[in-house]
Amino acid sequence: MNKNTICLWYDHDAEEAARFYARTFPDSAVGAVHRAPSDFPGGKAGDVLTVEFTVCGVPCIGLNGGATFKQSEAFSFQIATDDQAETDRYWNAIVGNGGTESACGWCKDKWGLSWQITPRVLTEAMARGGDVAKRAFGAMMQMRKIDVAKIEAAVRGEAVPA
Repeated sequence: MNKNTICLWYDHDAEEAARFYARTFPDSAVGAVHRAPSDFPGGKAGDVLTVEFTVCGVPCIGLNGGATFKQSEAFSFQIATDDQAETDRYWNAIVGNGGTESACGWCKDKWGLSWQITPRVLTEAMARGGDVAKRAFGAMMQMRKIDVAKIEAAVRGEAVPA
């Protein structure tokens, strides 16, 4: 067992979520699925209680705890992408599987977990600081899914089309 593992609370479908993440992201897998030895708040004996999984190499446990707690934007996975195709692939997988779009590269999966699909070109521009960061940030603020070409244009100081 890892010294530190992220525990994510789900109503009752942690296994479905873990399997979706494993299909969608590299270096992701579903490990052990543990069933409840007796009834518990939100479930019955024999129901899936916890699911061990990894998302892009990050160890996680999904806990089927019932409807007591909900996901919030206070926690998100940030996925670094190399190009528009990879950005589109992850964004479309999450949103196309019952998720919702948000702003500035954020979206939520159908279980309410937040994701930041962030092209490296944006992260690198922000790290440069100054006018480059200001232009990239301004372009990003107009977007839902990040448009790599528009970020690259902003970095170069070119006008970013609406």
